[in-house]
Amino acid sequence: MNDLLKTAIEAHGSLSRWNELKEVRVEASLTGAIWYVKGKPDVLKDVVMTIDTRTERLVTDFPGQDKRTIFEPNRIMLETAGGTPIEVRDDPEKSFEGQQRETPWDDIHVAYFQGEALWTYLNTPFIYTYEGFESEEITSIEVEGETWRRLKVTFPDNVKSHTREQISCFGPDGLLRRHDYTVDILGGATGLNYASDYRDVDGIIVPTKRRIYAYEGDYVKVPEPLLVAIDMGEITFR
Repeated sequence: MNDLLKTAIEAHGSLSRWNELKEVRVEASLTGAIWYVKGKPDVLKDVVMTIDTRTERLVTDFPGQDKRTIFEPNRIMLETAGGTPIEVRDDPEKSFEGQQRETPWDDIHVAYFQGEALWTYLNTPFIYTYEGFESEEITSIEVEGETWRRLKVTFPDNVKSHTREQISCFGPDGLLRRHDYTVDILGGATGLNYASDYRDVDGIIVPTKRRIYAYEGDYVKVPEPLLVAIDMGEITFR
């Protein structure tokens, strides 16, 4: 483990503490322009997400709706709140092929995009210590008077995420400030994912607010529109 990753892991609560945990449950709202563009406004407003910390799996419950989605890398399941199957899609990534910017999404498209994103976000930075991940520190940057150290991470082929190579930027306190990437299923669309409003939850330091914008050129933020806003309420580790 390189020095920057060690610093980040300790700042977010330590690997020993993380390894005691198997599951994260989060009450959250995911809003922003992307859901309108895809014809799904407020589809993920007021949801409950439960992720496994080791296996790539995310379950989303929709309070007040008779619906649940289950994300796994090679299968999406849509079922009733009681567990009755409604629809299953194998190899869901393939269903994004040929889509354009304003191609509408169905519930399974939403579940795949949400799953590959949030499983990564909620496991960061600990996920970078998992088997198959490679990381190296690259040139630091100056942002609003702070020096951000940057970790370039290469994901293994068996993990579905936005793209194989991503960059995490950490502040002087070792906490994640921003997560930079492109999104393969959106034709390489760019993302600057700002993390803030940290909270200590059972010894794990969690950013409860994320704001995601596009970028141009050398990571220059496009301030409008706000693509995705993630606001987390109650968080529980098990």
